[in-house]
Amino acid sequence: MSAILLFTMVFFIIMFSDLECDYINPIDLCNKLNAFVLPENIAHGILWFAFLLNGSWIALLINTPLLAWNVNKIVNNRHMYDATEIFRTLPKHKEEAFAKLGFYLLCFFYYLYRMIIGLLDTK
Repeated sequence: MSAILLFTMVFFIIMFSDLECDYINPIDLCNKLNAFVLPENIAHGILWFAFLLNGSWIALLINTPLLAWNVNKIVNNRHMYDATEIFRTLPKHKEEAFAKLGFYLLCFFYYLYRMIIGLLDTK
């Protein structure tokens, strides 16, 4: 699940750079990215809930701020991309996508580390 979130953020960054280079128009960009916004947030929520059920408290605490950020955006209806505002808000969206990419990358390697430790720790 973490790898899917990681690749989703790579896709977002590629699409934002395509918009900057004028390879895609704003309407197509927003239509493509808006199709992935809610599934990405739902996948992250499922991952958080799995950590809660499993009792992985450190992973749960690491993921809680991003989950709260995503829930806040959805509650305030700022989670979808608007084609009329995308050029004005593009630097903010790119910064958020890079921050999420870094977060998911660090989490991916943390989860991989914990999995290896769990496999080696056979009592």
